[in-house]
Amino acid sequence: MPSPIPVSRLLPRDVYLSVDLGTCSSPLTKFSHGSSLQVPAQRLYDKVSSRHWSAVIHWEQLRAVEPVGSGGFGSVYKAEYFGETVALKKVKKCTKNKLASWQSFWAELNAAHLRHANIVRVIAATTGVPEVFGDESSIGTILMEFVGSRSLQQLIYGDAEQLAEDRWLRYSSDIAHGLSFLHAHRIVHLDIKPANVLVSSEDVCKIADFGCSLKLDGTCEVSATSPRMSHVCGTYTHRAPELLKGEAVSPKADIFAFGITLWQLLTREPPYSGDRQHVLYAVVAHNLRPSIQQHHVFRSERGRLCGTLLGRCWAGEARCRPSAQELLPHLEQLSALT
Repeated sequence: MPSPIPVSRLLPRDVYLSVDLGTCSSPLTKFSHGSSLQVPAQRLYDKVSSRHWSAVIHWEQLRAVEPVGSGGFGSVYKAEYFGETVALKKVKKCTKNKLASWQSFWAELNAAHLRHANIVRVIAATTGVPEVFGDESSIGTILMEFVGSRSLQQLIYGDAEQLAEDRWLRYSSDIAHGLSFLHAHRIVHLDIKPANVLVSSEDVCKIADFGCSLKLDGTCEVSATSPRMSHVCGTYTHRAPELLKGEAVSPKADIFAFGITLWQLLTREPPYSGDRQHVLYAVVAHNLRPSIQQHHVFRSERGRLCGTLLGRCWAGEARCRPSAQELLPHLEQLSALT
C-alpha cells in the first residue's frame, strides 16, 4: 500500500487547520460503509452546493443512478444526491499498476477544494463503497456536479451543428479562464483535450477529468524524476515536447494542449494522422504540429491572428509560450474583430 497521504494534501487549508481529525492511519484504508477520512461533523450534512467538498458520501441519499458513459478511467453515472442531480464517477482499478491507480484517484481531487465557473466541481469523494454501489474493480467514488453528457469532442466531431466563430471563441475563452484559475493555484491538468472539456446546457465549457493532474510546489515545476510523475498519463496528440522528452513539468504543458484543442475547434479535424510512434518522434525531433496553411479558416484576418497565437501556444520551448492569463487578452482581441 502507498505511504499515507497527509490530510493537508486532501482538504482546504481553512478546514484542516482548525479541525481535530482524530486517528487516520491512511486515507487509502477501505471501510465497508464509508470513507476512512474524517471531516468536521458540522460539514457532514452541508448541502450539495457547499463551498467545500466532503470526504464522506452519504450513500442513503443517492437515488436514480443511471449509466452515462465508461472508459479506461472507469464509469460515470447520473444520480440524485440530496435531491440534486449529480455525476457519480467510479474510478477503475488498474491491475497492472495499482499504485498508479491510487495516485490517479487522488489526483482527481487536486482541484476538489476550488470553485470556478469553468471547472467541474467536486462535491464528495471516498474510497469506501457499500456493496450495493461498489464492485471489485473500483477503488473509489467521486461525486461531481452534473454538467451534462456532451463533451467538446462530441460537438467537434459528432454533431452536425455549426461552430460559428463567436462560439469557438467563447469556448476557447472558457477553457483559458479555467486554466488561468488552476495555474494560479499551482495545479497543472496535463490532459487538456476536447474529450475532457464538458459543455453545459447553458453552453459553457468546464474542464473535467483531473486524473493526470499535478499540484506543483512553489517552484511551479515538477521534475520528470519525481515519484509524483509515475501516474501522469495524458493523450499523446496533446502532449508537450518537454513531457515527451522527460523534462520538468510546468503549466506551459497545458498551454501546448490548449493550442492543439483550439486548432481542433477551428478545423474540426484530428490533429495528426499516421503511426503513434512516428507522431511522437516528429513532434520532438521535427517540430511537427497540426497544419495551418491547408485550412481556409486561417486565411481571414481573425484566422491569421489565431494562427499566430497557435504558433506561440505550441512553441517547442515552454518558456516561449504565453501563460493562461496572457492568453485572455489575445482571445478578447480576436472576439473584438468584425
